[in-house]
Parts: sequence; structure tokens; C-alpha cells
Amino acid sequence: MRNNRFNNRKEELHKINGNIRAREVRLVGDNVEQGVYTINEALRLADDLELDLVEISPTADPPVCRITDYQKFLYQQKKKQKEAKAKSVKVVVKEIRFGPQTDDHDFNFKLNHAKNFLEEGAKVKAYVFFKGRSILFKEQGEVLLLRFATELEDLGKVDQLPALEGKKMIMMLSPKKQPVKAPAPAKPKDGEKKVIEKKADKPKEENNEE
Repeated sequence: MRNNRFNNRKEELHKINGNIRAREVRLVGDNVEQGVYTINEALRLADDLELDLVEISPTADPPVCRITDYQKFLYQQKKKQKEAKAKSVKVVVKEIRFGPQTDDHDFNFKLNHAKNFLEEGAKVKAYVFFKGRSILFKEQGEVLLLRFATELEDLGKVDQLPALEGKKMIMMLSPKKQPVKAPAPAKPKDGEKKVIEKKADKPKEENNEE
């Protein structure tokens, strides 16, 4: 059996070889006949193949093990994690702040920013901040946010309607998926000509009357 040079360093990840305490294990993989083996049989198979016995599912009954090169196994696991992380979509939230009496110039300025955020795939958290007695204008803040959502309806959908949270009235928008355009038909390359098949005219029958 291979030595346990990885046992102490990687014990927190997997039990391998002599650290596996179960009496029986279920072996899986391509290099063995799958089934339930005693731990001694499984260790002997791993030893014959000069590989490690790795416990990959300790909570199963019996635990599931694989006979493999542990270094290569760890590398493959790490590679899979990196690939999964790269595929995961990170949600970005951009904030747009208004006052309850925002003028049209400031509104349009922030509207353009929100359009850019949504086109980039980010969510938009738009809110009206009420300072002091301006809370009296909360209805005006709600109207402002609904107008904002209407202006953005081609690019974003409302996830959360305007709701008052403390001194803020908050609305959440997320980007709409852009429709996928059908590919344009391929144009013939220069020099290519359409081939027109012509049917040969049938020969006329001669009248050989004598």
C-alpha cells in the first residue's frame, strides 16, 4: 500500500488509505469492479494498483470510496471548483439616489446612468431619501420612482415596487434579457454564381412517312 504522506496534510478534506475506519466500503470507478468490499479487500486492491483508497462520500452506508491517485484527484476537484466559480453569475447592484423634489435635469441624468447599468447586466436599486420633514412628500417620492420605472421598461423589469424602509423609499429593477436576433442569411461570396439547371429539350420526332 502506498504511504500516507497526504493523510496529515489533507485529512480535513478526505480520509484516505489507513485513515478510513469503516469495516466495509462501496467502491466506484473505472479501474475496479464496483460493489461492496471489506476495508482490507479495498486496501489490497489499491495497493495492487499502486494507488490510494479515497473516501469520497463518508455519510453513505457503507461509505463510498474511489481508488485513484490522490494528488491527481485533488487537482481535478480544484479544477472543477474553478470552472464552477467561473460559470457562476455575479450579481452587481448599482444604486441611484433621488431627493423627493428632484428636478427634470437631475432625473434625466440619473436615468441615463440607470440605462447603462441595466444594459451592462447590473441590477438597479433606486431610492428616494427623505431628510427631516421631507418625509411628508413620500407620495411624491413614490410617483417619481414609478415614473423612473416606466422610463426604463424597455430595459428593466421591476422586482420590488416602491416601499418605504425607514427614511428611504426603495425600488428594485433587474435587466431584461435582450431578444436574440436571428442570423442574417449568408450572402454569396464574390465569384460564386448560382447554378441554374436547364432541362434538355426533347428531340422532335421526325415524320418519316413515305
